[in-house]
Amino acid sequence: MSDARWTINSGSRFEEMAGYSRAVVQDPWVFVSGTAGYDFANGGTISSDAAEQARQSLKTISETLQKAGSSLSDIVRVRVYLASRDDVMAVSKVLGETFSDPRPTNTTIICGFAMEEMKVELEVTALKRG
Repeated sequence: MSDARWTINSGSRFEEMAGYSRAVVQDPWVFVSGTAGYDFANGGTISSDAAEQARQSLKTISETLQKAGSSLSDIVRVRVYLASRDDVMAVSKVLGETFSDPRPTNTTIICGFAMEEMKVELEVTALKRG
């Protein structure tokens, strides 16, 4: 096992400002920061629907994991942050459609967000292949 550590950045101005990376790869792990359904190109959330925000978050996470040599199927832990408990079932359904066998562990937390339009943020830990 290598002790090499490297980061993946999205280019978001928030990463440098807040001192974080989109992901940190520390073999054999990939740690992906909380990922919102945010459209950085247009400067806002992609939808007001929590399920759609979750799908966008998973797309961004998938792209990040690919850069790290991993994939959605390598995820072992998911943390779900929701603005409202009213969205638990809708977001859970999206996760159920995404993860089947093996299913990762999951923790869901109801919290507040700095940006009012955000309804969901996903954070994952995955194994790095190879």
